[in-house]
Amino acid sequence: MAYEDIAITTLQGEHTTFGQFADKAVLVVNVASRCGLAPQYEQLEALQRQYADRGFTVLGFPSNQFLQELGSAEAISEYCSTTWGVTFPMSEKVRVNGKHAHPLYQELTKAPDDSGKAGRIMWNFEKFLIAPDGTVRRFRPTTKPDDPQVIEAIEAALPR
Repeated sequence: MAYEDIAITTLQGEHTTFGQFADKAVLVVNVASRCGLAPQYEQLEALQRQYADRGFTVLGFPSNQFLQELGSAEAISEYCSTTWGVTFPMSEKVRVNGKHAHPLYQELTKAPDDSGKAGRIMWNFEKFLIAPDGTVRRFRPTTKPDDPQVIEAIEAALPR
C-alpha cells in the first residue's frame, strides 16, 4: 500500500497527505492525554529531537476510542505542549479501530507485530514505524518509545 495519498488533517485543521512525510522514517502513534501511558509523550519528543535532522518524525494521532482523550483540538494541543513540550506533528482526533477508522489506521492495522499478530489497536500509544520504502514495523502500547528494539528499528529506517 502506498501511504502517500492518505489524507491527514492536522490538529490545527490544515489538510495535507501522508505524502509530506514520504521521504522520512515516521513513527505513527495513537495518543491520548489522559492515558496512564501518557508519559510516553516525553520519550516520543526525545526521539523527535534526536532524529528529526536525520529524516525522522513522530506523527501523533489523538484518539478517544479508549475514552482517554481531551475534548477539543485546543485542549489536546495545550496539554501536549505545556505538559510534555511536544513539537512533533499531530493530526486531528481520529478513530483507530472499526469501520470508521482513519484510512491510515485501516492500512496500518494489517501490519503484524514481532509475534506475527496483526489487527485492532489494543490501546493508546501503539506504534507503527513506517520506513521511507513503505515497510512497517509494529510495536504494542507497553513497548516504550526508547526501548532498544524501537531505537534499532528507527536507526535502520532512517533515510540514507
